[in-house]
Amino acid sequence: MKNFDLSGKTVLITGASRGIGQAAAYAFADAGANVALIARSVDEIAQTAGDIGSRALAIPCDVSRHSEVEAAVNATAAAFGGLDVLVGNAGVVDPIGNLADTDPEAWGRLIDINVKGVYYGMRAVMPGMIQQGHGTILTVSSGAAHGPVEGWSAYCSSKAAAYMLTRAADNEARAQGLRIMGLSPGTVATEMQRKIKASGINPVSQMEWSDHIPPDWPAKALVWMCSPQADEYLGTDVSLREQAIRDLVGLS
Repeated sequence: MKNFDLSGKTVLITGASRGIGQAAAYAFADAGANVALIARSVDEIAQTAGDIGSRALAIPCDVSRHSEVEAAVNATAAAFGGLDVLVGNAGVVDPIGNLADTDPEAWGRLIDINVKGVYYGMRAVMPGMIQQGHGTILTVSSGAAHGPVEGWSAYCSSKAAAYMLTRAADNEARAQGLRIMGLSPGTVATEMQRKIKASGINPVSQMEWSDHIPPDWPAKALVWMCSPQADEYLGTDVSLREQAIRDLVGLS
C-alpha cells in the first residue's frame, strides 16, 4: 500500500462528508490522487477538502438528482483534466422497521439515494471512461446485498440492486477498459451504526461499538482495489470480512 501511487489520477467520492467516504478522501489523497468530494453536507466536505489542500475539490451534490451528479462529474473533469475513479459510497439505512410498518415516502427516498444514486454516478462517468479507454468504478456494497436482515427491507433491497448494477456495468464495459466492482466492508464504526444501534432491531443492533472496524479500513481497501491485484474481483464484491483480503490490503 505504501508503494501504491495514484499521482496524477483523479477520484470522485460520493457521500464524502463523513464515515467511509471521508476516510476514503484522505486515503486517496495520501496515495497522491486528486480528490473530488461530493455530498449534501457542504460545510463538512469543505472542511475535509481544506484539510487535503489544492488537490481536493468540494462539490455540493444530492446523488438522488441525476443533473447534479452529472454536473459534479463534469466539474471534476474540468478541474483536474479528467476522471479516473468513481467511488459510489453515498447511502442511507433509514427507514429501519418491519416492512408492513415502514413509511412509503422514506422507503422510496432510500431507493432514490442507494440505487438511483449509484446508477446516476455510473451513467455520468461511463461515457468518458469508455472514450478514454480506462476507468475504475467502485461501489460500497454490503452483506445486506446477499441476504435479508430483519427491519432492513429497503436497505437490503437497495444493496442487492446496487450489486446487480455492478455486475451489469462490468458485463457491458469490462471489454472497453473499465474496472467495476463493489466493496462489502462488514460493519463499520460510522454514524449509520449509531442509527442501527438505536433501532434495537436485529442482531446487528446488539453489537458493541468495539465490534465494528474503523472507517479507514474500507478506505484503504478502496485504494487497493484500484490496483491490478484486485482484478480477479471485477464484476463482484470484495468482502473485507475475509482475512485473505485484509492481508492483501495490509490490514491487521
